Amino acid sequence: MSVIDKAKKILSGVMHPEHGKSIEELGMADLQLRSENLLEVRITGKKFPDAFLKSIGRIAGQKLKEGLAPDGITTEVTIEDAPRPASRPAVPESLKHVKNIIAVASGKGGVGKSTISVNLAVGLAQTGAKVALVDADIYGPSMPIMLGVKDHKPGAKPFGDRTMIEPVERFGVKMLSVGFFVDPEKALIWRGPMASNALIQIISDGYWGEIDYMVIDLPPGTGDIHLTLVQTLPVTGAVMVSTPQDIAIADARKGIALFSQEKINVPIIGLVENMAWFSPPELPGNRYYIFGRGGCDKLAAETDTEVIGRIPIVESACNASDNGTPVVTDKNHPLSEPFRKMVERVRIKLDERNQNLGPTQVVEVTRQ
Repeated sequence: MSVIDKAKKILSGVMHPEHGKSIEELGMADLQLRSENLLEVRITGKKFPDAFLKSIGRIAGQKLKEGLAPDGITTEVTIEDAPRPASRPAVPESLKHVKNIIAVASGKGGVGKSTISVNLAVGLAQTGAKVALVDADIYGPSMPIMLGVKDHKPGAKPFGDRTMIEPVERFGVKMLSVGFFVDPEKALIWRGPMASNALIQIISDGYWGEIDYMVIDLPPGTGDIHLTLVQTLPVTGAVMVSTPQDIAIADARKGIALFSQEKINVPIIGLVENMAWFSPPELPGNRYYIFGRGGCDKLAAETDTEVIGRIPIVESACNASDNGTPVVTDKNHPLSEPFRKMVERVRIKLDERNQNLGPTQVVEVTRQ
């Protein structure tokens, strides 16, 4: 039996724990007999990164040494990683004509992020802009209710050799939500990759057309969905929503840190202080700061951003959301003016950002 054949037989007993096959069967080993007494073995990973590569190399080297040493053969084993996977395409084809992508985020739940998102989107549409809204809060989709379209179903639209999802349109806003595709009465039990893939499909398969502003309502926290977003889309900027409460501010700080880190580098457009105060209808001039005061101003100063909106607590705002009529659509509603001011500040800050900074790049996040 030749040295090469004997070495292959030895390596057929070295198993890859993840694949359940030997490295010989997987074709991971390249054998070269450099002289009568020297066998060079190069072992290449099956994927990047391969967590088992180093231990496989050690085991293979030890077995080859034990098996070939009696024949006077010296072995030199080297390992090398598989090639890195190709980067994601910069932008899905269906989003080539989307000018600005605004991520609306919050560090914690219950601060009214979705209310801010829907009123921002509708308010932008009222300026004459072409607006899209993506409900990326995969586990708690609320946009179908907030826009009064919970019984609607998106249509299908031919696009080249593909069939795209036609968004539901309401108040001049094109909207897609995972809520259209799941049973609203059942809990959505998805692991992170499943949720991320659902988000990518909703965004990439949507037939958006020409869009001036795409508002994306993110789930609370800083998790898989947020990373998927910045890996899939060149987000123009992020709007962070918080109440003045200390615990909400602490979580909002983490959210700002996520978007601001070097590898992601998504500009923070501003901070929206929701539930800023309460004024009872019988005493409209009185302000009661139920969740504290000044927390958002302090956070804005710490993070070199600004408070671009202050939205007080008004009971009728909850009713409007439940009834599918965002308060910004009613000029007589007490919150209409605060929301309009917020919308205008977002437009101004986006214009400033686009004049002073280049387009945000899609992030390539790799495991080390």
